[in-house]
Amino acid sequence: MNYQPINFKEKLAKFSEQWSPKIIAQMNGYHFKAAKIQGEFIWHDHPETDEVFVVIKGHLDILFRDGKVSLNEGEMFVVPKGVEHKPVAQNECHILLIEPAGTVNTGNVVNERTASHDTWI
Repeated sequence: MNYQPINFKEKLAKFSEQWSPKIIAQMNGYHFKAAKIQGEFIWHDHPETDEVFVVIKGHLDILFRDGKVSLNEGEMFVVPKGVEHKPVAQNECHILLIEPAGTVNTGNVVNERTASHDTWI
């Protein structure tokens, strides 16, 4: 077995597209996904699972129909399953998402922001 740490900066340097999460690790059926985001995403939810957002670099607001949470570098938030949310980053933000394998980034909505959920880097 090759015991090597996963370096977030190295993984994030391998791609430039935004709103397109890339899988960097798997554990017990969960994927750890690195993503670069900027601007507004779409309103969506994940009826079957919670979703974890960890801010590696930058600032992220997660809007809810009844409020918002603001995250800075080194902070995380768990969006409960079924809760409609909309991530927003004024400037480019680097994040780590933790969610079950096969979770689609746009939930039940399919549009131009829907990313392939099986891209490893």
